[in-house]
Amino acid sequence: MDKPIVDSGLLGDTKSRDYAQKLSLFNRFAAPELRNAIASLSLEPGMQVLDAGCGTGEALQWFRDALGVNGIVIGLDLSSPHLAVARAQAQIDVLVAQADMTKPPLSARSFDLVWSVNTINHLRDPDASVATLSTLLRPGGRIALGQSSFLPDMYFAWDSRLERLTNEAVRQYYRDKYSLDERDLTAVRASVGILRRAGLKDVQAQTFNIDRVSPLNPSDEDYLLEAIFRATWGARLRPYLADTDYAELVKLCDPLESGFALRRPDFHFLQTFTLAIGIA
Repeated sequence: MDKPIVDSGLLGDTKSRDYAQKLSLFNRFAAPELRNAIASLSLEPGMQVLDAGCGTGEALQWFRDALGVNGIVIGLDLSSPHLAVARAQAQIDVLVAQADMTKPPLSARSFDLVWSVNTINHLRDPDASVATLSTLLRPGGRIALGQSSFLPDMYFAWDSRLERLTNEAVRQYYRDKYSLDERDLTAVRASVGILRRAGLKDVQAQTFNIDRVSPLNPSDEDYLLEAIFRATWGARLRPYLADTDYAELVKLCDPLESGFALRRPDFHFLQTFTLAIGIA
């Protein structure tokens, strides 16, 4: 486990890159749907599972629950801050290691399942990375690539005009931030194609809706307020919106405003989580 680590993230991911708070918020927010996705895999006690890009590690406990005491659960991640959180909450019999998932320091044909959520879209070469991960599978083993919908796919159920303007502003913000054209990210949105090009068989996909309506529970409000409203629809969008539209958006995002979106009686938030699965 001591091989040199090479940063390989498409969007500048490094060992010090810290999305720990956002990852933890998302995992608590989407826990019911993520656990349903895991349940859909019909894992059996004693299986061996790798979480490639385990982030803050919440799924490691869910896999441990599914596999029982005889199963093996390993989490790999590049980020030191992510791993610190994952190790702090992992059970003693769950291995959490720092490694580049594109060069995993693990034995071939060792796992029944490789699970990777919201990670492949960050890699420079998704096809090659998934092909590498597939070498870790036993015959008949599976790779499951999970992807929650990208920010521009989220919806304002109450205002389609402001939704459209905000979505376009988010797109432009990311194009400018990473010096990318939207076409640069075309392939990473198609998990089914990635699995097939990597030689996986019998590729299937299932999409889970993450619907939230008011009143929100604390985990839902924490995620939507911190990870979406403040961090994404906040001041960074100001250059991309007309003054009047930005002012309207700020009022929707401000908990001190009477029209704060998360407490509106007509609040409805929809996000999707898609799981694509291929067999070695």
